[in-house]
Amino acid sequence: MKIPVHHRVSGRVATVTLDRPEALNALTPAQRDRLIELFTAFSADPEVRAVVLTGTGRGFCAGADLRGDPTPAPAPTPPPVNPPGPGGTPGPGGVSDPSTTPSPGAPSDPSTAPPPATVPATAETSGRPPRTGRVAGDVSRTLRLGAQRLIGAVLDCEKPVIAAVNGTAAGLGAHLALACDLVLAAESARFIEVFVRRGLVPDAGGAYLLPRLIGPQRAKELMFFGDALGAADAQRLGLVNRVVPDAELAETAAAWADRLASGPTRALALTKQLVNSSLETDRAAAFAAEAAAQELNMATHDAQEGLRSFAARESPVFRGR
Repeated sequence: MKIPVHHRVSGRVATVTLDRPEALNALTPAQRDRLIELFTAFSADPEVRAVVLTGTGRGFCAGADLRGDPTPAPAPTPPPVNPPGPGGTPGPGGVSDPSTTPSPGAPSDPSTAPPPATVPATAETSGRPPRTGRVAGDVSRTLRLGAQRLIGAVLDCEKPVIAAVNGTAAGLGAHLALACDLVLAAESARFIEVFVRRGLVPDAGGAYLLPRLIGPQRAKELMFFGDALGAADAQRLGLVNRVVPDAELAETAAAWADRLASGPTRALALTKQLVNSSLETDRAAAFAAEAAAQELNMATHDAQEGLRSFAARESPVFRGR
């Protein structure tokens, strides 16, 4: 089955497009996993130096597709049937072969009789109904391996990622945009912390991302009420870098991506790492990380090119290495 996530690499820029306009690009598990694969691949690909993420139609991403059960319960496991041992006795953990087992009335020597076979408990043997829904741990496991892993793939991508938000970004979709390094929004874009409307706790890193972007008070206001936030208000709060007319979104995103792709890619990756970790480290740790990043970066071609071109009063030509 074709997964509605398209990507193309033009020059040094990878563009990823969510393509389920009929569902406002709500993410299925298959789409989510595909995005994780793509961001992981782009991070390691030296030919990709910037990434743009956008959607088709009226929605950037309306969150996770909740129409199906993301954690289907496995079918009950039947007891194993192992080959019978000598004389028809069951193998380890198995059940006996009825064609060679003595009838219930046949005499036997208790001193030489094998121990009774142990049959693993199942719905049939225990009297319990078969598992048909989630059990403890399923939800948190699904979240860790799904939405949180996707947000982590964007945050950890070693290339600058631009979100070109073309419409509604709700729930997971809003957090997917906010995890990007730069956010461009069309005038029609809206950001919605929709979880409270469904009686849910924010997921996909929302309670991690929002306070770092706009502070805890503003973050709680958005999460407690779940009101739609227009593009202009999102920019005023600091969630969006720039708002552009809808017709100019793709062109602006491409221009920004081209500029980033022409830059010193390793320096940008190290800068991203420093900024993303800055709110979780004390001054001493932050300064040590900065010094280590400078040491690593000075060994790159682009750092040497930057120094050479400065001394020669020329424009640098960065190669991303």
